[in-house]
Amino acid sequence: MRYYGQSVAGHLQLMWAARPIDDWLVDPNTPSTLAQRLRQAQDIRRFAVTELHLPDNASYHRYADLQRRHVVWNVVAAPEFSLTLKTWCFPVAGCVGYRGYFSEPDARLQAQSLRAEGLEASVYGVPAYSTLGWMNWLGGDPLLNTFIHYPEGEVARLVFHELSHQVLYVPGDTVFNESFATAVERLGGARWLQQKGTVKARADYAAFDARRQQFRALTRATRDRLADIYKQNSPLAHENKVQEAMKSGAMQDFRKGYAALKASWGGYSGYDAWVAQANNAAFGAQAAYDELVPGFEALFVRQGRDWLKFYDAVRQLAKRPQPERAQQLKQWASEQHG
Repeated sequence: MRYYGQSVAGHLQLMWAARPIDDWLVDPNTPSTLAQRLRQAQDIRRFAVTELHLPDNASYHRYADLQRRHVVWNVVAAPEFSLTLKTWCFPVAGCVGYRGYFSEPDARLQAQSLRAEGLEASVYGVPAYSTLGWMNWLGGDPLLNTFIHYPEGEVARLVFHELSHQVLYVPGDTVFNESFATAVERLGGARWLQQKGTVKARADYAAFDARRQQFRALTRATRDRLADIYKQNSPLAHENKVQEAMKSGAMQDFRKGYAALKASWGGYSGYDAWVAQANNAAFGAQAAYDELVPGFEALFVRQGRDWLKFYDAVRQLAKRPQPERAQQLKQWASEQHG
């Protein structure tokens, strides 16, 4: 009950802090840089409706300054020799592989408790989350200081991602939900930059995204390597420390690979915090956001790049059993890239 209490109190605090964007724009105390970003966010919101056919509702028409870097902190956990995340079940979201806290100390306390149970745990800050449209009657999800000053392309992607959860959300299937939202943000973000972005915005985003794609390729390769280690070695091998040694080698190679990437980026350190606490839980959580993305992107192409047809096809796919829909997406991805 304490957990639900902090969730309700934290969200209500966020809602109370939110004011209509027009109020911020006429307020003489609003910094000019923030005002410019809020106007741009209004353009992004209109683009989401007119070009991507995302929901036209109360979300992202208000702004809140929470006076902190993240809106919530998620806790994820996994066994020592598995990438399968521990799940928690909630009334609306179903069973998910994370637990969110509006207080960072509370999140870290939960992680410490999970480690005491023998699990590997990771805590990461989240710039935004979706209420799945359930809170639109209270004003909807607001824009936040936690992401409003991101590069232009990233603000667009984040808004598109969170709005896509209001198009479709399948309780209990985090990988399906997050991969779908990530596909929408990537496809929609590219269209936004192409049609609306400045030359500088496109160049800045290209550099930013190139680093992200390289980092994700590295983490994906490490994740696959760890999965093979855990799958191919028996409990006896675990007792003989074989698995532990192989896992340690994979993690050492991951950190060496990251150091090389960082050097090629001229010292860019945006992923340092993630790498510092990288473990099974962190790798398992990241998988949810990219595992099925190629399949959704292939489905978008199969639907003639028509957003409404794409959403309808995803809704139909969601009616199928979880293993079946995941396998179908992987098949489409293979055919697309084969």
